[in-house]
Amino acid sequence: QVQLVESGGDSVQSGGSLTLACAVSGYPYSRYCIGWFRQSPEKEREGVAAIGADDSTFAIASVKGRFSVSRDNAKNTVYLHMNNVQPEDTAMYFCALSSRVNNILAMPRDVFFDAWGQGTQVTVSS
Repeated sequence: QVQLVESGGDSVQSGGSLTLACAVSGYPYSRYCIGWFRQSPEKEREGVAAIGADDSTFAIASVKGRFSVSRDNAKNTVYLHMNNVQPEDTAMYFCALSSRVNNILAMPRDVFFDAWGQGTQVTVSS
């Protein structure tokens, strides 16, 4: 059974940095795509950034240049590095695994993801 566990959420001030981690277990293959999504009470869930099975990466326009995704294969962990965070980044952040996405040219839709974590809260104060 595939399990994803997010960690690293916190309360930070505007302009600060935070790194979220997504630990993957139970997936039988070494290569997979991980997407990071966020949802707040006021907004629908949106895809933020992703790393493909081929290590291609993508970030949406509103976070490009501030957020990046990396992978540590030895730890089966994917990271979302968040810099210069802003109050509008406040949300519950989820990671999700897709066995179907290899190369990323755009943010994959959530329907392509097969397993989800429970989320970690990020709160940014001004």
